[in-house]
Amino acid sequence: MAIAAFLLAVIVLATFGYIVAGWSPSDALYMVGLTIFTVGYEEVHPIHGLYLRTITLGLMFLGCTGIILLTGAMVQLFTASEIRNLLGTNRVKHDIEKLSGHVIICGFGRIGGMLARELKAGGAPFVIIERAGERSQQVRDLGYLCLPADATDETALVAAGIERARALATVLPDDAANVFITLSARSLNKELQIISRGEAPTTERKLVHAGANRVILPTHIGAERIAELILHPVAADLLRGSPYARAAERALRQFGLEVEVVTAAEPGAAGMTVKELEERAAGAFLVAQLARPGQDPLGGPPADTRIEAGDGLVIVGRVAGSFAALFGPAA
Repeated sequence: MAIAAFLLAVIVLATFGYIVAGWSPSDALYMVGLTIFTVGYEEVHPIHGLYLRTITLGLMFLGCTGIILLTGAMVQLFTASEIRNLLGTNRVKHDIEKLSGHVIICGFGRIGGMLARELKAGGAPFVIIERAGERSQQVRDLGYLCLPADATDETALVAAGIERARALATVLPDDAANVFITLSARSLNKELQIISRGEAPTTERKLVHAGANRVILPTHIGAERIAELILHPVAADLLRGSPYARAAERALRQFGLEVEVVTAAEPGAAGMTVKELEERAAGAFLVAQLARPGQDPLGGPPADTRIEAGDGLVIVGRVAGSFAALFGPAA
């Protein structure tokens, strides 16, 4: 910008100098352009006298110098930008090639951002695929490994090291894109754990058929959490109301376990004992707490405790969320 300002000042002063000598503004500006760009066409008017020759010599020296400096600065700017992009791309590829057993996150929206923070806190390696230029720059600014590409393209998944990854989370707000990514990821890695986001409830079945191990419906989860706070506030606060509880929940997830608060209803768990319910689940989960409306929560309820409709049960299991059918329609 300083060079451009210098060059502009030279052009204005030289043009004004020719105008003072009696030239028209258009002839003066044309002469200045011919001189500073060293085109070498014939002079607009004869250059006679010390005054005109001094202006012309000064314009030749200062104007040509300004053009050379400006051209050099622009070449330097573009070259440096390309080198940074090249080195940045190569560095990302090199870092991804070193990853193994990592997580691939497709999309860096609200859910993708929260997921990245949780994985970072848990020390899990991950790479984010984000095609939006502004968001991909935001990912890099946060210090996360980012692959600027379209996750629906199989080459992007391959570049993210999907053959070596242990899990993929596709959390785009587009159900069709999530289904397509799930299909592509499953075809590229049969052993990959795939967790897919769905917006419409009808998408869940499609994602499962496409190869997703788990389907997350954010709207459904939000409704469940609100129901927990309304129906069983004590149990909900105990599970999610403190950093210690959330840390414990993350620790359980590292062992493949989840914690859920579910409501017993009829027909379903209501009328069964804790032992009968756990036997029916075939060891898939344990009842860690029973919260009955109007009473204090009962931790580690005895096996012969009879479950009543409306009871809130805190269960710990391998895939706790998939056992909602055991608790009836209201679970």
